[in-house]
Amino acid sequence: MIDNNLTTVNFQTIFLSKEHSKCPLISNIARFGKKLKDLDIINQFTLLIVSMEYGKRMLINNNYTDFGKIKIENFLEIVDYNPVKRILLAIGPGEILIETPVHWIIHHARKDVNVIVQINDERLIEKIVKKYPITEQEKPSGTIDLAKELLKTLRTANSIIIKNKGILFVGNNLKEVENRVIKLYEECK
Repeated sequence: MIDNNLTTVNFQTIFLSKEHSKCPLISNIARFGKKLKDLDIINQFTLLIVSMEYGKRMLINNNYTDFGKIKIENFLEIVDYNPVKRILLAIGPGEILIETPVHWIIHHARKDVNVIVQINDERLIEKIVKKYPITEQEKPSGTIDLAKELLKTLRTANSIIIKNKGILFVGNNLKEVENRVIKLYEECK
């Protein structure tokens, strides 16, 4: 029997290669994550997910969370994702984050989005809850339902709160998003 419920979180990952990605954008993301760590914006309890469009592919960090010591093997290149069949094609070592399909969908739905930064930190939400738009409903991570909820909220802003999870920043380039993240944290001090 085929499960047509697209709200479940499971997806299959096929690794085309376990070799390290050769994407030249890796150093930019590593520098960005290290800067956030050095500024004490993220710590070992904060999940930071950074994805960047790379041609028709997407570069994203894997489940490694210490951006102070991040290396090339902590990145995955996502070649393709089929949300209906729930098949993800990837290059690189490590485990895929559950949020990866949602980032892929946002990148491909919004041509103006080349960078997505997601910071899952519930303490942060408490400080900024009235400053940014928030998703109406809480949806499971990694689902099409969450992607639709995020895209709906992103219609009005490029920085939004993901209900009971964290905050999502989208932008055209990493510097633009970096400036917004740093500004947000300076306002929260």
